[in-house]
Amino acid sequence: MRILAYNRKAKYDYEILEKFEAGIVLKGHEVKSVKLGHMSLKGAYVTTRPAVLRGKNETFLINANIPPYQPKNVPSDYNPSRTRKLLLKRREIKNLIGKVTQRRLTLVPIRVYTKKDKIKLEFGVGRGRQKVDKRELIKKKEAKRKMERMMKEYR
Repeated sequence: MRILAYNRKAKYDYEILEKFEAGIVLKGHEVKSVKLGHMSLKGAYVTTRPAVLRGKNETFLINANIPPYQPKNVPSDYNPSRTRKLLLKRREIKNLIGKVTQRRLTLVPIRVYTKKDKIKLEFGVGRGRQKVDKRELIKKKEAKRKMERMMKEYR
């Protein structure tokens, strides 16, 4: 398993309660670009929408940026931050919709990685952190680092 993209702000801005794994529907040149690590999850999010024709719900990755693999050889209508469909089972989608609507949670992409030559997205159901919570998190990390330094000095 190789990590191709990581959302650094996800665990800082959100308290991740549960994680899910989904496949991503990509075009051929996007796959090559992602496997080279040219993908950004900054500002990206996951949402669910009803399908146009079938009346079932679908999940989408919105605002993830995948630059072209070969900039001079790109289709003219290519949009690097287009909406990409996620592949999930129907009951997982229903479960997600219930959590998001009832508990006021958000779907946050965490990382993109390969698994048996497939590109997968790990996203989490998260609750947004307030500024106070973020400061508290930073204080805890600093205290932990300080304790580790002190322990290292005594050895």
